Amino acid sequence: MFYPLRERISTWTTSQQTAEEETELIQRKRIQDLPLLRAAKENDIHLLKQLLEDKNCDPFQRGAVGETALHVAVQHENLEAAEILLDEAPQLINQPMTSDLYQGEHILTFAACVGDIEIVKILLDHGANLHAKDSWGNTILHILVLQPSKSLLCQMLDFLLSKDGGKTLIDIPNARGLTPLKMAASEGNVTMFQHLIQKKRKIQWTYGPAATMMYDISECDSMEDHKSVLELIATSSKSQAHKILNVPPVKELLQKKWQNVGRPYTWFLTAVYILYMICVSLCCAHRPLKPREDNVTNQRDITIYVQKTLKEAYLSGDDRLRLVGEIISVVGAFILLLSELSQAYIFGLKYFISHNFWRDPFNIIRICYSCMILVILGMRLTDADGEVVPMSAALVLGWCYIMYFARGFQMLGPFTIIIRKMAASDLLKFCWLMAVVVCGYSLALYVTFQTVDPQALGAFYSYTMTLISTYCLFSNLLNGPANYTIDNPAMYSPLYSSFCVIAFLLMFNLLIAMMGDTQSAMAKKKEELWKAEISGATVKMEQTFPKSHWFCSESSGNDFKETRYISLEEKKWHPFHLEEASGSSSDDESDEDVPPQNSQERNPNLDPYQEIREDITDRAEDRGNVDHNDNEIWEEELFEF
Repeated sequence: MFYPLRERISTWTTSQQTAEEETELIQRKRIQDLPLLRAAKENDIHLLKQLLEDKNCDPFQRGAVGETALHVAVQHENLEAAEILLDEAPQLINQPMTSDLYQGEHILTFAACVGDIEIVKILLDHGANLHAKDSWGNTILHILVLQPSKSLLCQMLDFLLSKDGGKTLIDIPNARGLTPLKMAASEGNVTMFQHLIQKKRKIQWTYGPAATMMYDISECDSMEDHKSVLELIATSSKSQAHKILNVPPVKELLQKKWQNVGRPYTWFLTAVYILYMICVSLCCAHRPLKPREDNVTNQRDITIYVQKTLKEAYLSGDDRLRLVGEIISVVGAFILLLSELSQAYIFGLKYFISHNFWRDPFNIIRICYSCMILVILGMRLTDADGEVVPMSAALVLGWCYIMYFARGFQMLGPFTIIIRKMAASDLLKFCWLMAVVVCGYSLALYVTFQTVDPQALGAFYSYTMTLISTYCLFSNLLNGPANYTIDNPAMYSPLYSSFCVIAFLLMFNLLIAMMGDTQSAMAKKKEELWKAEISGATVKMEQTFPKSHWFCSESSGNDFKETRYISLEEKKWHPFHLEEASGSSSDDESDEDVPPQNSQERNPNLDPYQEIREDITDRAEDRGNVDHNDNEIWEEELFEF
């Protein structure tokens, strides 16, 4: 079943790599075949001028992936070739690259990703559209977020924003509704996320080394925005995205929202679910039974109670009280099942199975528990025997599901994540290997004992019993069956000896080693994973419960002119020099060598707030990322606020 799927994925991956290699070879050959593209690549100015002056030369000719000569020149950082192409064929400035691989790659995006500011300046001077979008709605800032060279591209981002007069480029969403800040959070680009979030901060006040900054959290807060930064981080499959939860102001925002919404509701739901499972357990423990009336025909049958019929099960007052508990149990199972079905409906069945279902084992527990309760209901209504099987499974699954709520406690949350990882990876691999070993040895033992008296060693008298006995031997639940009054088959001793070596020495030590590696790897980032868990839990609580029903309705930030801000205090201490504390280093120094004191010390009659205003002005000018015009506007808005 899984082999064709694996083969299909492997074939698809190989074909993708082969297609990329073939496309690259064709592109190189195409550039060599077209003199204009070759001249742009090699920065051959003389040949490029001759070709553009020739009337038979088409300046709009394209390469194998739809690139023009200007694309080639910009890609290879040939400034002179780009200037000649722009002077001779200015229409190339807004010609996107068209191909089956990527539609809509603009010239300006090429230059920005290369990191050449001079070429970007020339393109902007010749009328390149700074707000152009590709076929997925991505602007130039979206493409910069996806690039690997983060520090160099931050400088390019600053330059592009300085050319954006309307201050709207940073807020333009793509076709998925993601702004550059949200895409950086989704992709786990920590450097670019920090750079973008600091671009939106404002100075509230500053004095000496202390300052209070107001961060714009409109895109980070999940209370208003459906695709917020917190939600994108919680649903991202990239480990780098979890590091953004330690970046201000996301760290402080998550802490406030967890304290106001996530943690109270998690504790409340934990208490409700524990009471619910106590109700389910009492109903199962007091299920309707009656003494067995028929005669025992098999000596191995030790049953003394049987299940009551539906008409006999609800006659007394205790039965009616149990009926109330059973109704609560069924309603709770329906709620859990409907929650999973709603998630599958919202995200789509394919996405739900491939992402949510397999990544989180608790989804499997919820669905299996709900199905077991519904199976018990069906068997009770039809008077079918054997309800103890789904009832036992439901009790185990239901009580194990309490680990889901343990993530609300910082002491237990990180360890539940490690347990889930072990169950989803290490234990699953071990079960596959165990199934192979048990299947092989059960067949060998069944064939070995097929010719002997089944009463002598009952553990292997049928294949079903042999399979169960082999599993019990593997799990060390059963010792090796022995009957010293008879002679065992000759192959029994070699089989059992090799089985003990493989099962007890190799397999279980392998499992311990695998779990040890997983635990050591997860322990380094368990805090980040736990923060991602509580981020997802908080977002889910906000989406599930209306704001009027929150335990604490305190806002996570301040609303001001349709923008949400959060204030954070930042301290920047200057390095302490020994000379400043010890005074002059030599006794020969005169008073003239002592630096003059500040104006406040020289003249105490001056305005006491003059020094504060001068300090605020000097520090605001030193901050390169705060524009002077923005400060004036912000002071007016702050005064109104």
